[in-house]
Amino acid sequence: QVQLVESGGGLVQAGGSLRLSCAASGGTFNNYAMGWFRQAPGKEREFVAGISSGSLSTMYADSVKGRFTISRDNGKNTVYLQMNPLKPEDTAIYYCAADRRFRGVTTTSSLYDYWGQGTQVTVSS
Repeated sequence: QVQLVESGGGLVQAGGSLRLSCAASGGTFNNYAMGWFRQAPGKEREFVAGISSGSLSTMYADSVKGRFTISRDNGKNTVYLQMNPLKPEDTAIYYCAADRRFRGVTTTSSLYDYWGQGTQVTVSS
């Protein structure tokens, strides 16, 4: 059973930065495409960023392009999301997810097989 555990969330002022981490265990992390999603109160969960298994391909939502960077360390079974500068509209619970089907990066949440419990990011204005 694959487990994903996010960390690094918190409260930050607008213009600041945070680095989220997602540690994976119990599966073959090297084979999985990984994604970050977020869900703000009263809104649907949305795709934020994704990275292919070998880091050759990345994808970003338009709202975070140029501000967020996704990366992974397969030796540490960890995927990261560097976020800066942060805006109040980035406030949400952030989730990492793993796709085990060798299809590159997908933005569709239903195609991801495993999910973490989420970490709260709050950006004050």
